[in-house]
Amino acid sequence: MSDRDPESTRGRILDAALDIFAHKGYYDTKLDEIASESKTSKGSIYFHFPNKERLFLSLVDQFSDLLERQVKDAIAQEEKGMRRVQVALETCLTTFGKYRRPAKILLVQALGLGQPFEQKRMEVNERFAKLIGSYLREAVEQGEIEPLDLEVVSHAWMGAIYNIVIRWVYTGEPEPKRIVTSLLPLLLASVGYEEPVESKEP
Repeated sequence: MSDRDPESTRGRILDAALDIFAHKGYYDTKLDEIASESKTSKGSIYFHFPNKERLFLSLVDQFSDLLERQVKDAIAQEEKGMRRVQVALETCLTTFGKYRRPAKILLVQALGLGQPFEQKRMEVNERFAKLIGSYLREAVEQGEIEPLDLEVVSHAWMGAIYNIVIRWVYTGEPEPKRIVTSLLPLLLASVGYEEPVESKEP
């Protein structure tokens, strides 16, 4: 595709930026390298992104969009209530597990950006806390859990998820499967929800 397709060009620039940031880090990556890798030009990069920082933060947005899309697709077939909450949390954690490289770039390298990244991180946390809060509200309305302070709980959950994912990104531990099996029941129990136990045939 040619540079006359702006969306295609923007996508190639983002893909190239992710690859080069992964190998060289934020500060050692040059826009000329991204232009070469994406088979575009420096002018094309500046057309879509005013500077390297904005390009990097756009990768954060791209990953956030992917995460939200995965969650919404996963809960689409679920009934309203705690099942949606559970599936949303599982999907969030397993998506980080599948995309460790972009998660590492965006959660670790971005720390060096200071205030711009802190602002972006807060935006992303707010976005997903509201998403989780909306599913918890449904569970309250369904009578599956008692009324609670949705804002506090959803942000507390996001804090727990963020901290455990950051540790995994840095060290590779605990592996995503352990995170799901250990953290998920803990979060659900924190709002007084116990998974129904299926009756076994004698």
